[in-house]
Amino acid sequence: MLIFAGLGNPGASYANHRHNAGFMAADAIARRHSFSPWAKKFSGLVAEGTLAGEKILLIKPQTFMNLSGQAVGEAMRFYKLTPSDVLVFYDELDLAPGKVRVKTGGGSGGHNGVRSLDQHIGNATRRVRIGIGHPGARELVHNYVLGDFAKADHDWLEPLMDAIADNAALLAKGDDAGFMNKIAVATGNGGSDNGGSRGGGQEPGGGPDKPAKKAQSHIHQARPQQPQVKLPETGPMAAMLKRLLGKSGD
Repeated sequence: MLIFAGLGNPGASYANHRHNAGFMAADAIARRHSFSPWAKKFSGLVAEGTLAGEKILLIKPQTFMNLSGQAVGEAMRFYKLTPSDVLVFYDELDLAPGKVRVKTGGGSGGHNGVRSLDQHIGNATRRVRIGIGHPGARELVHNYVLGDFAKADHDWLEPLMDAIADNAALLAKGDDAGFMNKIAVATGNGGSDNGGSRGGGQEPGGGPDKPAKKAQSHIHQARPQQPQVKLPETGPMAAMLKRLLGKSGD
């Protein structure tokens, strides 16, 4: 048995926040794989189902983000599981929007929900980091994560959640690399983590790439160019050249 925990804040006013990307992933998995209806348990909402033959308990802590570990810890201890049996979905500022990375353990990266998990159950959990991008300045982070996804964000957010749900069985089987590859292929998002340009056949000015000039060999470049000699067309010399070269004189 595994616990899949999606992190977020409860309540309709938080539902579309960037900080609720973990809740969104849990909801997408529950819908796609016909999990049981959500029920109140372990200080959270839980739904049960099966992925790749493995029983999965989905949980969305209702303790608010800063106390996420309390709910997950209750469920883990009830089922006598270990932190390595817990997989957590959450928003990641340090990944470009739509990028997904899976890792085991490590620091919280300043994420309060992950910090709470570390405090309650340790940091040996598997983590699905869902990129939401960074607003660019530290003082903007609070309002950014506790703000709604922009309308334009749904162009990548909805296909991403579909891809996470479609390939969740790979996570249940422990194939984290395969999961990341499938997500990248499904979303076309295989670029750099920091959201930099991945290239698109465009020069900085916006025009299409131009084919490179064919390079001359160094031998050809070094060979002196011989001047062309203009042959006389009339007179005795012209007549003699015509006879030597077999010209007809036409």
